[in-house]
Amino acid sequence: MKSEIAEAFSQIVKEKNIDKEQLAEILHSIVIGMIKKKYGAADNFDIYVNMDKGEIEIHQNKKIVEHVTDPNHEIDLETARKSEPDLEVGDDFLEILNPVETFGRRLIISAKQNLNQRIRDEEKRIIFDEFQNRVGEIVMGDIRQINRGDVYMNIDRTEVVLPRREQIESERYRRGENLRAIIKEVRQTTRGPEVVVSRSDPQFLVRLFELEVPEIYDGIIEIKAVARQPGERSKIAVTSSDKRIDPVGACVGMKGIRIQAVSKELNNEKIDVIPWNAEPEIFIIRALSPAKPVRVLVDAPNQRAIAVAPDDQVSLAIGRGGQNRRLSSKLTGYEVEIIKESEYRKMVEEQSGNEAPIEVVEGLSETMVSKLHAAGLNTVQDVLDQGEDGLMQIKGIGEKTAKRIWALVQEREGAADEAGVEKAAELEEEAEEEEKTAEEEKTDDSPEKDETSRAESAPTEVAPEEPDSSPEQPAAPAEAAEVLETVESSEENQP
Repeated sequence: MKSEIAEAFSQIVKEKNIDKEQLAEILHSIVIGMIKKKYGAADNFDIYVNMDKGEIEIHQNKKIVEHVTDPNHEIDLETARKSEPDLEVGDDFLEILNPVETFGRRLIISAKQNLNQRIRDEEKRIIFDEFQNRVGEIVMGDIRQINRGDVYMNIDRTEVVLPRREQIESERYRRGENLRAIIKEVRQTTRGPEVVVSRSDPQFLVRLFELEVPEIYDGIIEIKAVARQPGERSKIAVTSSDKRIDPVGACVGMKGIRIQAVSKELNNEKIDVIPWNAEPEIFIIRALSPAKPVRVLVDAPNQRAIAVAPDDQVSLAIGRGGQNRRLSSKLTGYEVEIIKESEYRKMVEEQSGNEAPIEVVEGLSETMVSKLHAAGLNTVQDVLDQGEDGLMQIKGIGEKTAKRIWALVQEREGAADEAGVEKAAELEEEAEEEEKTAEEEKTDDSPEKDETSRAESAPTEVAPEEPDSSPEQPAAPAEAAEVLETVESSEENQP
């Protein structure tokens, strides 16, 4: 039997993207509610909904009796035989109800309103569930309107919002424009589900790289960390599970085509791709690229670190407006402070005195330092104890080099007079020539010459310089926490 509810139901099926079975359940529950409202109970009623025809049948089961005491469950024999003449007292009787005649127009209108509300609620639930499962997915939509800085887009017949806080600040949006964004979150509000998309979230950058770099999508290359200043600059740290694949090169692409595609989508945002490393010191050095710190001191318990940069690279390490330092801190998870190498040397000297590492002696070449380490002389005091004559006895250090080292150490100690300083300067060229000659002789006599040449000619990873991790390198004379305290106290004392 056709009814206004069923007709409304048929119209909704055509217009709404809702499962028919789910709609049938909603309609069934509404009719049950109507029955309970009229009869008080629905235990002896059966409701049949024809999905294709848009029809509803309501059957009421009754018992045939001689005298009716409960009209909702009983019917007299005379009335029952009008439909079926062969019925007797005690038989079951099935009465088919006409919805309009049974419930009245007012109740049916109320039921239609209830149905529409239930449909809207179901539609909201479907939207919430659908987009909740799509969080983290990149979508494209067309801009419908811009209201108070918030951008409203239409995606799959659903309105989503790109709030001002999730936009790239340097971008300008226009109505009708197509825009890509990542689904960030779905919230339940009093007006229904609110789908929030973002273009400034770090995960948007990650998903764009997944689209452009097949090795990331396939799981061969993993993005370990991301730091963004949307529209300006980003840093990502990558690693590869396949040693044959260079993760940085794969992300950049041939002639930079892959990274340029990502950058273009982000309003030409500059992107630094950095090889990830599990060692915080190495990772922080790489993160501060293009600067090349000479040392990093890590205070792991407090997630803080000090990067010692050459004096002429401090501004580069900090970046414009602190951008490079800030992004490096986000990328590594450590609050990174930048100090000049000269300041660090001064602090080390003040804290350690003659126990300072030999590297603090200005003028010593890397070759000199390595030879001193090889001889077990790691601190200034070690050299002083050895004496000038003792230095001459060290293998690989000739007389001129020994005098040069001794003069530099004495100069640092303030024990050399002006003549001694001038003499040290004169000895510098002679010592360098002696080192060069010794190195050439060593190379000519070494049986490992060919092997060394092959190692030197092997391709190397392009990355910022990193501190030597060999066991011979002396440990930092001051803990990171102590140096941080010194830096902070000096900043507080400044006018």
